[in-house]
Amino acid sequence: MAKILLTEDDPNLGMLLQEYLQAKGFTTDLAKNGEEGLKFFLEKGGYDMCILDVMMPKKDGFSLAKEIRMKDKDIPVIFLTAKSMKEDTIQGFKVGADDYITKPFSMEELLMRMKAILRRINKQEPDTQINNFKIGAYEFDAQTNSLSINDSQNKLTTKESELLKLLCQNKNQSVSRSFALKLIWGDDSYFNARSMDVYITKLRKHLKEDPSLQIMNMHGEGFKLIC
Repeated sequence: MAKILLTEDDPNLGMLLQEYLQAKGFTTDLAKNGEEGLKFFLEKGGYDMCILDVMMPKKDGFSLAKEIRMKDKDIPVIFLTAKSMKEDTIQGFKVGADDYITKPFSMEELLMRMKAILRRINKQEPDTQINNFKIGAYEFDAQTNSLSINDSQNKLTTKESELLKLLCQNKNQSVSRSFALKLIWGDDSYFNARSMDVYITKLRKHLKEDPSLQIMNMHGEGFKLIC
């Protein structure tokens, strides 16, 4: 499993990106400024890629990249920036960027660029094809949308299956409402949020045969599958 160092001073974007990458199989450490990013890199180590915001307090992304390159000249670096000036792009590549992506961007685009770099340098990609989960007394196959317990099998709808898969990938961890909505519904509008609440209720009914399983509402955060 590839390990990612993510530095982003916007707490909402940082958390959203971290949750997205973790859901896609990457171990992801989130640093909130350049100094914390360097501390993570030096003390935790073992990173396969760095995703660095350019405009950060205490130490900007370009400065951080230079210091990281002094310790590991081969680690791939992707810069995230709100700027689109040609000079900034050139500076990014001068300090060793493997790619450069301008905000706003889609998380799917970032993921594709990460995978392309990891393939090129022969680093391990996360296994995104895991579709079978054991949750309590249930067996869940996300590929066939089937949820089984004992000799009984229930066919889930596509949305139910996608939502349950996300919860299984992050079991015993909080999944934010906004992240789930953007990942599965495409945006976090009010109407989609109400729709997701309906699907959460449906999933609770599907899992009622095992009382040890719970889908908890995390106030102000989202949902958590307890198993």
